[in-house]
Amino acid sequence: MHGILPFSVSEYTERLRRVKHQMEKRGLDILVVTDPANMNYLSGYDAWSFYVPQALVVISDEEQPIWIGRKQDAGGAKLTTWFHPNRIIPYPDDYVQAFDKHPMDFVAEILNQIGKSKRRMGVEQDSYYFSARSMDRLQRKMPHTRFFDATLLVNRVRLVKSDQEIEYMRRAARIVERAMRAGLQSIGVGVRECDVAANISYAQISGTPDYGGDYPSIVPLLPSGIKTCTPHLTWTDRQYQKGDAVILELAGCYKRYHAPMARTAVIGSASPKVVDLANVVIEGLTKTLDAIQPGMTCEELEWTWRQVVEGKGYHKDSRLGYSVGLNYPPDWGEHIASIRSGDSTVLKPNMTFHLIPGIWLDHYGVEFSETFRVTETGCEVLTHFPRELYQLPELPLSTISIEESGA
Repeated sequence: MHGILPFSVSEYTERLRRVKHQMEKRGLDILVVTDPANMNYLSGYDAWSFYVPQALVVISDEEQPIWIGRKQDAGGAKLTTWFHPNRIIPYPDDYVQAFDKHPMDFVAEILNQIGKSKRRMGVEQDSYYFSARSMDRLQRKMPHTRFFDATLLVNRVRLVKSDQEIEYMRRAARIVERAMRAGLQSIGVGVRECDVAANISYAQISGTPDYGGDYPSIVPLLPSGIKTCTPHLTWTDRQYQKGDAVILELAGCYKRYHAPMARTAVIGSASPKVVDLANVVIEGLTKTLDAIQPGMTCEELEWTWRQVVEGKGYHKDSRLGYSVGLNYPPDWGEHIASIRSGDSTVLKPNMTFHLIPGIWLDHYGVEFSETFRVTETGCEVLTHFPRELYQLPELPLSTISIEESGA
């Protein structure tokens, strides 16, 4: 018997139907899914087991996929998926990190045994979780199979969210608001960066009084001082100093669905150049959100932003945002649609994006971002937090509770 699923079985079967439709369009008989987010999307499976090879095998003419994973994780599959127990097939533990055998040998043996060795198979070749050795072992053990790259097949199906998925992202947004408040209240002269990260992580996982949080796919990103010139630094045990700028890029996560948000703060008074850059970024972010309409393309949305910032003398050569939602470490993005020049993805209602117009210059930078949902008439900004450059007092405000702050 499976445990309590985050979605109805009918929603999972509808997802599976749409994936099989895409398989049919590509002429695929079998799809080997190894991205844990895609495995979760189709099955409900949720465990920290993706550090070893595992797979969900979708067969075009069979009602349920097959879960194949480590034997000690089979119990988790029975508890978190909607599958019949006979669709859960574990491999013995001596396949784990062995030199003479590989879990994909086992996957191939199962497919050979059930007569699938001469069919057209799609695999997620560019998944973080599917190694070159995995591909090599499948090909060696299934010499009569025709292999095709199906890396983003399931991801594309995930782009348009159900109403229940949107509700989970709204809950994640409430969590990130509390985490952002906790971070801003903790920063001050003499405070260690690691202690601010700890307070943020506590808020992310404890969630709200009504629902708890999940672990986000990315840890808090907290560059400070000169390190704000680049976006993806985390924290050290360094103590904050007066005048430090601090970027906080965080996410709330609920049932693996993410709502990221970024803000920038300065301890004390911000320099005129930081204030000017922050004002431009906030203006561009606001006007871009106001311009969103279903039917426009990602590159058209990026053009709106570019007109604002380039008119003010700034330039951003990295993408402006990306689709976001269900995921596992190391990323919360969906790897499909990017808000940048050349991306012709058409915006549709219930697509969700992280709009992150950060600008990083040689010695400083700022970030402000929002998670939004495309609606029938525009967009719904899921994250609600004052959109401003925070000039913090030297002493932290961590004695003020999150509830008192109104987040």
